[in-house]
Amino acid sequence: MNYKKVIYKGKQFGELVMFSHTLFSLPFAVISMVWAAGGWPSWWVMIWGLIALIAARNGANAFNRLADRKYDEQNPRTASRHLPQRLLQTREVTLFVIINYFIFIVAASMLNPLCMILSPVAILLITVYSYTKRFTWLSHLYLGFVIASAPIGAWFAVTGQFAITPFVLGTVVMLWIAGFDVIYGTQDIEFDRTHGLWSIPSFFGLKSALWMAKGMHAIMVLLLFSLYFFRDLSWMYLIGLGVAAILLMVEHGIIQPNKPTLMKVASYHLNQVISMVIVACTLLDFFLVS
Repeated sequence: MNYKKVIYKGKQFGELVMFSHTLFSLPFAVISMVWAAGGWPSWWVMIWGLIALIAARNGANAFNRLADRKYDEQNPRTASRHLPQRLLQTREVTLFVIINYFIFIVAASMLNPLCMILSPVAILLITVYSYTKRFTWLSHLYLGFVIASAPIGAWFAVTGQFAITPFVLGTVVMLWIAGFDVIYGTQDIEFDRTHGLWSIPSFFGLKSALWMAKGMHAIMVLLLFSLYFFRDLSWMYLIGLGVAAILLMVEHGIIQPNKPTLMKVASYHLNQVISMVIVACTLLDFFLVS
């Protein structure tokens, strides 16, 4: 076996699905698991829950690259991605999607009957996202909706039951993701309009889109604040929320669509910090303060 080739392919697939962006959904899934279990859940639930989350995300992101490959080839901003550059072949990525979706179904089946029953529905929902930009500017919210399945699914993995808390967390994730996806989408306003793709920035214009993103993030913060009362949390949680709110304001303050590096900071890097701050302070609140 050519180990160098295996490592190279693994690196390519990791970049294809932007594996580091798991930090967007994973922290909220951890919070949901801990709250659902009243502490750390069993190793069985944690391991299979983590496998399910990663496999679903990898499969969905890879499928999105397949669905968008023709647009990625034409967009100067995305022309350097793996499929346009032939760094990975279509058949390889297709097989990668199938394997990850299969792993997701197996992992969900290892958790409880509710997760097993809902796993095909989850695959359908996350796969449909790749086509939403063809017909609706609500694609950003739909993306947030499918990523919101992480904290909701994590709660189901632990309890096998419905509850209010995971859906509040899910709504937080949906608005957060949709908000910074709108920010990221401001870079492609003209391309989207030219190629008949729908987005909030291309449909409403730059200024209106940025105000809508601010509104989504403001509601997100308010929902997180409501959990302070609903979950009877402490000052440590509020510190995390305060830091996250400040970082969101910084994010909105540095937006410049004509500067790709700065947009990556606003859309991705700052939000990775935000999620880690929230999960750290929430876990400290739960295990050390409350």
